[in-house]
Amino acid sequence: MSTPNTDKLFTGPIPELYERYLVPMIFQPYADDMASRVAERRPASVLEIAAGTGVVTRAMAKVLPEEAELTVTDLNAPMLARAEATGVSGRVVQWRQADAMQLPFDDGSFDLVVCQFGVMFFPDKPRAFAEARRVLKPGGTLLFNVWDRIEENEFANAVSRALAACFPDSPPDFMARTPHGYHRRDVIERDLAAGGFATVPGFDTVAKRSRAESAQAPAMGFCQATPMRAELEGRGADAMQRATDYCAAALRSQFGEGPIEGKISAHVIAARA
Repeated sequence: MSTPNTDKLFTGPIPELYERYLVPMIFQPYADDMASRVAERRPASVLEIAAGTGVVTRAMAKVLPEEAELTVTDLNAPMLARAEATGVSGRVVQWRQADAMQLPFDDGSFDLVVCQFGVMFFPDKPRAFAEARRVLKPGGTLLFNVWDRIEENEFANAVSRALAACFPDSPPDFMARTPHGYHRRDVIERDLAAGGFATVPGFDTVAKRSRAESAQAPAMGFCQATPMRAELEGRGADAMQRATDYCAAALRSQFGEGPIEGKISAHVIAARA
């Protein structure tokens, strides 16, 4: 699937809403998993790309030794500013706006490059992989995760189906197109090989549970705290709120009133330079 420019827009109110609704609901469980995998490798220097509002940064800071160097980047300045504003207690972090397509670092600078749920947004994935490989030291590791197919992620799938019902003439397909549009192992391995990673990567599928205080939380998170927001706003003045309300009703119908939970699934990939 092609990736429209709007799929990369994390601006305006999105960083705050993203941190409030999506981080605890779907990103924190995998941030903890990622940090554990980072700690096992005992890197002296780590580069995080597409860091968002810093959920993985904070998780890594808790498990890495103080002497480990941590450089954190994101293409979107508002997201990076939100991450830096939260900060990391007791640790010096280098925060830097950077494009994964053209990393502003010397060859062989890092032991480990980490990316949580960012690869799906890269317009040229082999090029981004090649850049990650370039800045890795020989034998270093690229560690990243991507969402499994949307049918394995219950809240996202429910929202996607609700939006199709709300806008039957032209269903918004951001969720399936981008966050859940890069899950096939053969495609990922092909792109890694094109980026210079010769060895077959480690590939783990990790299922977890997503929890929310109510159906309103995933409706808000997916409709208003992702680039879906721009797609909905382009459909008219009331389209975003109408979509949010429709999705909340659909989620309540499927998962019930009060706190809800559903399955989430992602692939975790480790490729050695």
